[in-house]
Order: sequence, then structure tokens, then C-alpha cells
Amino acid sequence: MAIENSIINWREIDHVLLDMDGTLLDRGFDDFFWEELVPLEYAKKHALSFEKAREELLSNYRQYLGELAWTDLDFWSRELDIDIPRLKENASYLVGLDPTAIDFLHYLKGLKKSVSLVTNAHWKTIEIKLRKTNIDEHLDRIISAFDIGMPKERVMFWERLRQQIGFEKERTLLIDDNEDVLRSAREYGLRHILLKAQASLKCPSQLTTDFNSITDFSGLMQ
Repeated sequence: MAIENSIINWREIDHVLLDMDGTLLDRGFDDFFWEELVPLEYAKKHALSFEKAREELLSNYRQYLGELAWTDLDFWSRELDIDIPRLKENASYLVGLDPTAIDFLHYLKGLKKSVSLVTNAHWKTIEIKLRKTNIDEHLDRIISAFDIGMPKERVMFWERLRQQIGFEKERTLLIDDNEDVLRSAREYGLRHILLKAQASLKCPSQLTTDFNSITDFSGLMQ
């Protein structure tokens, strides 16, 4: 279900937790990287057709969904014998922001909210994307799941995050494109939760009845 402006009362929010890929950043880069570019390199390395390489890799990826290994560039470099950070750096010109992200970050700064980037991404990925987008200039802090020791899909992640940055469950807003992450946060007790329903500009919005949803941040800036 789509969100109405009145659902978010900013006077009730102190902390804003924002995901990176698929939320502040367009997930199209990551989809292309893992589903097209890595299979192409893998196919060359193993003398496979692109289709066969892609099939093998997608099956391999799924084994680690919801685990830290899913986003661990060093793990995939070892697993595939491909220099994944180098490949990602070379393709980083394709990294793009949600068109409304910077305006929203400026809006939150004007409201004097504490804004944290909270991501499952590996730090090597984060650093590549920060160099291309400079979004860190608009954030109070960046926390990777690798700092916490577990992915955001785990309920305990949020308690460890609370201990680290000191938010109140009732006065914190989380925006993420991953419904499993939102479910874990809801189970933990976060009061304000939004699904970023359009993770990639190349794909249609994935609306749901489980969470209030936004396609971009424009409706949150009153």
C-alpha cells in the first residue's frame, strides 16, 4: 500500500535509518553487476556459455541469501576466483542515486534528524559507492552489517545497532527495499517502517500489503 504524507509525523521521529542499495541508490547497478557482468567474466574463465554461467551463479548466490557472505566481496572473489572488487570498481560509473535521495537527505538535515546509513553491503562496496555519490556528506554515520557481525535479516541485529547508536524504537524510522529486513525490524519493535517499493528505476514498483510503501522520497518531504 502506498503511503500518504500524513502517515509520517516528523515530530515523532528522532532517528532515520536508511538502506543503501535499492533505497538511497538505484539497485539497477547491482542487478547488472551480479546478473550480467559477473556471469560474463565467469563464462570467459570457465569456457561456458553466458546462459550456463549465469544459471550456475544465480544458483550459487541463492545459497547465501540472508547471510553476510551474500554481500562479502572477498568471499565471492575466493569462491569464483575473480577479483570482484576490481570488477566492481571498473563498472562503478554505472552507480546511480534515487533521483529524490539527495533532496530527502537535505530535508532530514533541515529537520535536524539523526540520519544513519545501515546496510548489509561489504565495506569495499560502500567505499566504491561513496566515491561515486558522496552521500556520506549528508549522513551522520554509516554502519555495515559487517560491523555488527550479522545481516539485517536477524532480529538481534537491531538490538546491537541500538546499543551502538542509541536510538529509541518508538522514535525511529527505517526505510529499506528488503521485506525480510523490514520483518526483522518489526519483530524487534521498530515503530516506523517503510518499504522502498521501487528499488530499481528499470523495474516496476513492488507494492505490498504488509508494509506502507514509497516509490521515491518525494512524498515524505512535506
